[in-house]
Formats: sequence, C-alpha cells, structure tokens
Amino acid sequence: MTTRKILTGLDSKTYEHPFDQQALGSLQKMPGISPILKKINEYGIDRLLRLQSLGSEIRVTNRNFPKLYQALVETCEILDVSPLPELYLFRGTGYIQTYVVGVEKPIIGVNLEAMEWLNAEELLYVFGYEIARIKSKHITYHQMAIVMPALKILLSSTTLGIGGLVASGIELGLYNWVMMARLTADRAGLLACQDMNIATTTLMKLAGLPEEYLTDNVIEDFVIQSREFASNNFDNLDQVTKILSYSESKLSWIVMRTGELLKWYDSGEYDHVLEGNENLKTSEDIENNNSEKEGWNFMSSW
Repeated sequence: MTTRKILTGLDSKTYEHPFDQQALGSLQKMPGISPILKKINEYGIDRLLRLQSLGSEIRVTNRNFPKLYQALVETCEILDVSPLPELYLFRGTGYIQTYVVGVEKPIIGVNLEAMEWLNAEELLYVFGYEIARIKSKHITYHQMAIVMPALKILLSSTTLGIGGLVASGIELGLYNWVMMARLTADRAGLLACQDMNIATTTLMKLAGLPEEYLTDNVIEDFVIQSREFASNNFDNLDQVTKILSYSESKLSWIVMRTGELLKWYDSGEYDHVLEGNENLKTSEDIENNNSEKEGWNFMSSW
C-alpha cells in the first residue's frame, strides 16, 4: 500500500500557477466586477447551486459508496482541508465530470463515469483538483462562471451602470481565468495522488480515453505530445482564435494541462512543496508577483 505524505499546513500560494494568479488579478481589476458579485449574492446563487445538488443527486457516505468516500477523506487529509465537504454522485454524461460549489459549505459532485472509470489513486487526483478551489477560496468566481450566461442577460436589462459590452468583457476575462485556474487545480491533484504516472493516466481518462486503451505506448506518446505542446510559443496566436478558445468551455485542454503539469514536476517545485520547503515562494516573491499583475494582459499572455 502506497504511503502518501500528509501536507499539514499546506498553503495554496506555494503551488498556485502564475497564470492563475495573473488572470485572477486581471479579472478583479475589471470595471463592473463588484456589482456583478453583489448581484450574485442578492440572487442567492450560492444557495441555489447547493439546492440543485441536494435535490437532484445521491449523497455519498462511507456506507453506500465507500470507494468514493474514502478517497475524498484521504485527499482532504493530504491537502489539509477541513471540514470534509459533502460529496454527491450524479448521472452519467458519457465522460468524467466533477464540480465544486458552495462558498461556506462546499459540495463536491462526481458523475457515474468518474466512479466507474477511475481507480482509488486516480480519484485522489480528481478530488485534489476540485479541493484546490476550496484551498484557494475562489469558489465565488467559479460559481460566477457557471451562471454567467444567464446573469449577463439579467444585467443587460437592469440599471447597474454596466452595458452588455462590459459584461461580455468580464465574461471573457472570467472564462480565461477559469481555464488558467485549471493549471493550479492540476497541481493540487498531483499533490494529492503524489505520483506523476497516476496524474497522467487520470488526465488521459479525463480526455475520454477508457482504461483498456491506456497501454504503455499510448501513455508514452501522450507524454511526448504534451511536452511538445508545452514547448511551443503561443505569443503570435491569433487574438480571435484565443477568444474562441477561452470561451469554449467544452474544450478540455488536457494536452496543454498535462504539459504545464510536467513542466512544474520537472522543475523540482513539486518536490519542494511535497518536502514542505517554505522558501519555495517567499512573501517577497508573492508580493513581486502581485505587482506584476498590473500590466498583465490575458489576451497576450499564455
């Protein structure tokens, strides 16, 4: 049985991806973001999303689905998250799907494919991925992304002082951050399972590949592809293509995500976090990084 290190006192700042931090900083500075957050609170979106889970999905306990429940317990222990979020199982969608909602009382949801396709170690990765949102305290923004299409219509018909174009700009910045936040969540997933091979097979299953196709050759070629993608320079990527890419929520970007995760793993930063190296990112480093957010443009940075 694999013994994994318990990361007591783990700070999300030690593993957050800089693209995540930069994109969030850019989003938070956008005009109109405060009234949108206020409206989300007024509409009771947090409560509504929780009620959808409570009223539609099966609550997971140690008695009914012990494999799922124990994986969540172990993940929360490893990543130092308490109290334990509630866990719900929802119907199959044809591919692995998970989510987290609830600012004050988080709920994690996984679908039937996640339970059936993933082994116990791979479940640690996907639970770590969702728990990253709890660790970073960014669930409010993720919930905004969930309801933004409907919210934008409401905002356009009210006198909030922000027009449709401003709302659309916020929506684009929001979806860009959601994609960048995946890079942080992938790192938390790796810290939970503590095995790059497990992280890789999990990501491949998230891309839709069933277990029977995960041969050594397939995995090796996927890793090669991911490394090649991560080595590319996208500074000259057409701006319209970027907009379409950022706003297409159904794209998994699994190859890009795997490439970014491999870069972090190869750099030695993963080992430093695992070893509890507090000097990996000092308070001065974080302050300097925050100051760089001022001039960061999500349309020209990747």
